[in-house]
Amino acid sequence: MRELFDKDELTTFAKALSSDMRVNILLYVAQNPSIGLKELADHFAVSRAAITQNIKILSTAGLIELGQSDEDSTARKGCFVPEDRFLLDFHRQILTQKIYTTEIPIGQYSNCSITPTCGIATEQELIGKVDEPVYFDDPRRFAAGILWFSIGFIEYRLPNYLQKGQKLTELQLSFEVSSEAPGIAENWPSDLIFSLNDVEIGSWTSPGDYGEVHGRFTPSWWDPNWNQYGLLKLLSINEHGTYMDGRMISPQNIHSLNLDHESELRFRLAAPADAVNTGGCTLFGRGFGNYNQGLKFNIIYTEE
Repeated sequence: MRELFDKDELTTFAKALSSDMRVNILLYVAQNPSIGLKELADHFAVSRAAITQNIKILSTAGLIELGQSDEDSTARKGCFVPEDRFLLDFHRQILTQKIYTTEIPIGQYSNCSITPTCGIATEQELIGKVDEPVYFDDPRRFAAGILWFSIGFIEYRLPNYLQKGQKLTELQLSFEVSSEAPGIAENWPSDLIFSLNDVEIGSWTSPGDYGEVHGRFTPSWWDPNWNQYGLLKLLSINEHGTYMDGRMISPQNIHSLNLDHESELRFRLAAPADAVNTGGCTLFGRGFGNYNQGLKFNIIYTEE
């Protein structure tokens, strides 16, 4: 999910969606990832030049990406939809100097407690064996691009870049996640609990463990009967509460957490054994899934 709050971004986004043709192209690409420009021109019965011009506008807005349609570097360019959801925020404008941003590899966790089914892998290979929690302590975990577990938690120590005199107003975390079923199961709900510094900040139910379609960045050697991709989620904590993709999931707000420039920031994602839906968790990082990112983290602040 991508949040838009800058005026120029909003204008570019609105322009891209102001054409029926571009909206139709966007919807068609979403249903047919990696489709080429020639195939799009044939489908819509327009010239290649017309398709190229519309794709350029959609690409500028971040609605379409052009990439290789397969692993062959000489292959034709294919079109992809990099984000499946957008949040338009008209309430605030954020200056770039008022936000600290970083990306944490999913294997750079500081603590975990894992129950099989489970596993962890880099883009090149499995780390050890599946269903052996001991491999979550393997030094190769820092290069992990995917990890999964049925019951337990994974915890990250987030960098607190705040300086004295800077007041925290919002924390944002973006990550690709799904449930964890034995094999794959599109309908496999899982209740995931989010905590910060041991304080529960909210929960969300993952709908399933997706694998019927190969993940855009998932390597070719990956077993087709294993987790392929997840959903990109945006978790945010601000002065009003805690939100998932812009929808409030808890009244726990940034003030009640009493955070300042000296606070540690420990984020925990858990799939508890006593949940109503015990469907596990899969976390996707770089080299896997549909979004090719780790745990993206933003600290938004004001100057006191």
